[in-house]
Amino acid sequence: MILWLKGVIFNVTTVDLKRKPADLQNLAPGTNPPFMTFDGEVKTDVNKIEEFLEECLAPPRYPKLGTQHPESNSAGDDVFAKFSAFIKNTKKDAHESHEKSLLRALRRLDDYLTSPLPDEVEANGAEDVAVSGRKFLDGDELTLADCNLLPKLHIIKIVAKRYRDFEFPSEMTGISRYLRNAYSDVAKRMK
Repeated sequence: MILWLKGVIFNVTTVDLKRKPADLQNLAPGTNPPFMTFDGEVKTDVNKIEEFLEECLAPPRYPKLGTQHPESNSAGDDVFAKFSAFIKNTKKDAHESHEKSLLRALRRLDDYLTSPLPDEVEANGAEDVAVSGRKFLDGDELTLADCNLLPKLHIIKIVAKRYRDFEFPSEMTGISRYLRNAYSDVAKRMK
């Protein structure tokens, strides 16, 4: 997603982890994708890959994807962990507890998405901005924070509906706006 947002032409190779090709096993022994090779060096840590791409693919030729507001990087950090516990749970008596935990994490994310960022308040005055109008986590452009959160929210949306008949609550307007904006942005970029 980072390479795509930066406008870089790249190749993605999908791998059946049950039948890994020998050259892949030799390339990064003991690790599972994703990883990246560049000039013969293998990078296996996702955060290091992000840092490397942001450093090497820098302005003016490529857009900067870092956030302006540090809190955007951690918004929704626990959502996927709570979802994983919810979806993997096999004990009926624990189902409600896991669902409530997921909902609390989603509410915190929704609160972040609906709360105005400092620059929105400065631009419009504190009394004029009760709800944020931004498109994404950190503003109106996709950032590294969105590259982390957006795929996870999409997985939650699809898998939770399919296996638990769970949907994001309609009152979580920040999350629904965020996903709607992201899907619209992706559709525009694909044209």
